[in-house]
Amino acid sequence: MKINKIKNYYKSIYIFFIFFSLIIFFFSTSNANSKAYKIENIEVSKPFEMKFDKNKVIDDGFYKAFEELMLLIVNSSDQIKIRNIKLSQIKAMIESFTVKEEKFINEIYYLNLGVSFNKKQILKFLEVKNIFPSIPNKKKFLFIPIIIEEKKKDLFIFNNNKLYDEWLSFNESYHLIEYILPTEDLEDLNMIKEKYDQIEEYDFKEITNKYSLEHSIVSILFKKENDLRVISRITIEDKVFLKNRSFESINLNDTNQVAKIIQKLKKDYEDYWKNSNLINTSLKLPLTIRVKSGDKQKIFMFEKFLNEQELIYDFSIIKYNKDFLIYNVIFNGTPTIFLKKMQENDFNIDTQNKIWTLE
Repeated sequence: MKINKIKNYYKSIYIFFIFFSLIIFFFSTSNANSKAYKIENIEVSKPFEMKFDKNKVIDDGFYKAFEELMLLIVNSSDQIKIRNIKLSQIKAMIESFTVKEEKFINEIYYLNLGVSFNKKQILKFLEVKNIFPSIPNKKKFLFIPIIIEEKKKDLFIFNNNKLYDEWLSFNESYHLIEYILPTEDLEDLNMIKEKYDQIEEYDFKEITNKYSLEHSIVSILFKKENDLRVISRITIEDKVFLKNRSFESINLNDTNQVAKIIQKLKKDYEDYWKNSNLINTSLKLPLTIRVKSGDKQKIFMFEKFLNEQELIYDFSIIKYNKDFLIYNVIFNGTPTIFLKKMQENDFNIDTQNKIWTLE
């Protein structure tokens, strides 16, 4: 009887140390709630006067960082819904901030700030405003601007094309699309000219395939007198979307007018890309997934995936024992999308039972 008590005692001690080592491991990995939106290199300045207050400069930085985050993840049509936000609301959503650099030049105080916003709080804030944010997914797009002079029945891509010349001059830190312009290729120019009469139906694959990019935008600008009609052929992987826009009383030799056209088109393209990457925060799918307690590498990789996956709203460990860790995962999407994301990251899930198992 005494021997059995001793055995049970040592068995309890053994189980305790297994759990203790697991707890140490869990807390040494990424925190389940540490996912944040990080905005870097926010620059603010203020004259160094008698009533100078550094805290007010930092507050200005918070406003600017929040504005940049909203420009990054919110469609332009929804921007009006988030105006006039109070500083107290912004501060409540900040996880941390870092002063990267501060300096005085000619009686002016300059500050460079990095701000981390709590992702969960930001999503809640936008949900209340009835706004679906987008995944801040930066991608490279091939961009081909074609100007067609309808009166002359001629087209221009490289020469006499202000959009081609100026397109890369108007970039913002919150832009998600990085544009790659085609190299000046006479063969490409002649190929497009041959398709002049069918230009609106032409798929441009003979040209876009040369650049090994999944995404492309071909912008065709039909110029008639002083009016401009723009057809944008947006290709994302194998899906094609056509967008129309028109401009009146336009002079393509006027640098300021060209700048406005570029800015409006870039806003259109950013909005379309954001709409392709929306997070449906109204859809919160609860999933219960178990992982073997002894497989520390798999646990680490699984938590890394959960932390990095933008569609994961939240996750936590709800139960553990010597055999399994059981996770509760809240996913902004359908089970099919979740399983696809898992498969893309080389995870196999057994979905036969109510509690899924990571194999």
